Amino acid sequence: MTISRPQLADALLTASHIAERNLIAAFIADAATQPAPNPFPNTSVGAVRQIWRQRAAEFQSFDVQVAGLACLLATLSDMSVSEALVQDILRAGPHTANVFHQGTRWQIVGAVLYGKPGHTLPAAPAMPLVHRAPRRRVRTTVGQLDLFM
Repeated sequence: MTISRPQLADALLTASHIAERNLIAAFIADAATQPAPNPFPNTSVGAVRQIWRQRAAEFQSFDVQVAGLACLLATLSDMSVSEALVQDILRAGPHTANVFHQGTRWQIVGAVLYGKPGHTLPAAPAMPLVHRAPRRRVRTTVGQLDLFM
């Protein structure tokens, strides 16, 4: 793994083009999630596109729950097939996350979280409550409309 789990989770949270980024980042940040063997971390957009299109069909056939796949495929469709990518694979229990980034720039291209058939995805993290100070009401004077001018 070329980047630490906390750094990878933080980078993923900034990837606004990934709809399920909070769920995937929480999975990666979890202490139970560990890097998986990855003999070929260097890949290309073309290879990733081909592999994950096939997996999308397999996931649908086997009713595998998945997060992030649609966003990954959409992002890859706008990229050159020869562009280099780095893949990190992380696992915990029956779940796996594959994260694709552009090497040393750490810019996340996409991420996919999936489980084995019959397993639901981990629960989404609770959204933090945002406490805002009460808004001050400002009274404005409104003039009377003259409708009969």
